[in-house]
Amino acid sequence: MKKIIVILLCVFMQIELFAQSLPSSDEKFPFLMTFSKKADKTWGDDDFVQTIFFVIPESNKNPIYIRVFDPDNGGLNDENRGGFDSKTKFSIYGGKGAHSNSDAKLIEPKGNYKSGTLITTKIFGVDETTDNKWYTFGPFNPTEGEYQPEFGGYVFKVVIEGLDGDDGNLYKLFLSKQSDANTAVDGGNSFCYEYSIRLPDTKSSVCHVYPFLPINVVAVKINIYDYDDEGIIRAVSVAKKGEIANSKTEGTWSTTKIDISKEELNTSMDIQFIKKKDVKNNNIVVYITNQYNEAIPFYSVPIGGVPKYKYKIEVNKTK
Repeated sequence: MKKIIVILLCVFMQIELFAQSLPSSDEKFPFLMTFSKKADKTWGDDDFVQTIFFVIPESNKNPIYIRVFDPDNGGLNDENRGGFDSKTKFSIYGGKGAHSNSDAKLIEPKGNYKSGTLITTKIFGVDETTDNKWYTFGPFNPTEGEYQPEFGGYVFKVVIEGLDGDDGNLYKLFLSKQSDANTAVDGGNSFCYEYSIRLPDTKSSVCHVYPFLPINVVAVKINIYDYDDEGIIRAVSVAKKGEIANSKTEGTWSTTKIDISKEELNTSMDIQFIKKKDVKNNNIVVYITNQYNEAIPFYSVPIGGVPKYKYKIEVNKTK
């Protein structure tokens, strides 16, 4: 555990602007996505709830802000299902248990997944004042988050819930030290245990999620919901060129087990979604578990950098 903590702390100290943007420039998908609870699950959201965590380094003593791009349900970016009539709730939690509570790390919203202390919440419906614009929560004192020494700071939790209606809310998040601009918090980071995301519309596009493989992992399961056979799902690491994961049609889960070698421990894996069809508005959910069926977090910027396969050159000795 001490080795993992040291690695995380060293990497977090080096993460800059794009670690605090969700989606990040490394991930390359256009939006996070949450449907309201009357939506058909074949549209790409399995449970209508998404949870995101932000880390504020202990060294930061200044107020922070959590900004949301296009939080309303309607207008330019969101998915209209017969007329916009939906609402989405954004809630921010800190304090004891916000992250450390085991229910907060589940891939399903059950039990005490809203653990911790509720700091603020807001419900958005159709709202021209926030359509295609940034809305700011805060300021927050960093110590309002839950102190987590393995991350070197305080963790805030954002829970996004689809309420009334059946439309899809597409949005982005940013951890900022300014209320009216996206200015990175030095050493900040973001992660989650399950992603609900909108894939790009462009054929041949590639987007990524980056789970970190801690030292006790011997195998992982890649779980993907509603990929619609849109393309190829490939897993790349320092020891894998690109193992292909399963892909099924709409409204179903695909699961692929991948063994993990010693070389891959304490490194990130790159799960790539490679688009092969001209399909628009494809929403998916993805999570990854270890051999104990525990969810492994994704980081908006891969810990240790984007993994590159290390080619091994074998030399045949002849007499």
